[in-house]
Amino acid sequence: MKSFRVATFNVNSIRARLHIVLPWLEKHRPRFLCLQETKVADEAFPSEEFGKAGYHVIFRGAKRYNGVAIACLDKPVSVSFGFDDDGPPDEDRIIQATYDDGVTVLNLYVPQGRDREHPQFDYKLVWFERLVRYLERCASPEEPLVLCGDLNVARDGIDVHDPKRLLGHVDFTPEVWDRFDRLLAWGLDDIFRKHNRGVEKQFTYFDYRVPGALDRQLGWRVDHILATPPLAARSQGSCIDLEPRRMEKPSDHTILVAKFSK
Repeated sequence: MKSFRVATFNVNSIRARLHIVLPWLEKHRPRFLCLQETKVADEAFPSEEFGKAGYHVIFRGAKRYNGVAIACLDKPVSVSFGFDDDGPPDEDRIIQATYDDGVTVLNLYVPQGRDREHPQFDYKLVWFERLVRYLERCASPEEPLVLCGDLNVARDGIDVHDPKRLLGHVDFTPEVWDRFDRLLAWGLDDIFRKHNRGVEKQFTYFDYRVPGALDRQLGWRVDHILATPPLAARSQGSCIDLEPRRMEKPSDHTILVAKFSK
């Protein structure tokens, strides 16, 4: 298995962020770039532009909402979309691809939940439970798997800029922490935190509505790269690249990267 880097980015519309994504790929050349909230129907996805950049891209989406994609320097040997149980498939929120060296990438856009009293919050909690059952059926913690994306959970006080005030938000509340912990307990490590223990003010999301959020470090770490033990043991580091958030017409998220050795 070769060394590689994987990156994840909630683009908040891929067509609106191509001016960020394509130059970033050209400069950094990760093996994998996982995208969320592509917000484009499949027939309008800019796959040709990714091909010109040297990337195979697989995707599933719908106009205006959700959408996931994986761009890779290699072509996958198998691809699946959505859940395989009796619930809503949510094919535009979950995409899994396996590559010829045995690495599996699972890219997710977890429901945000809107408000604790909204039905979407219960749906979010159930979504995490379905995800764990999906992994139990379709994957193994003994195999090399990377799970990444916008998981819409900030696990600890260090992962938000104001933990006292924000406690109870749908991304920062005990019910969601419990579901996230169950996900990790299946057999996944938080790669960013593994290499940045105790480091504060490291965020991947900065709300458009908060004036000067980036410069004032008023953010959240809700985007994650998790890995099973065979890959976590080979991880060499993880970092947040803030430059995409500083560019013209940015997403409200920025790019998280992790590196794995041979």
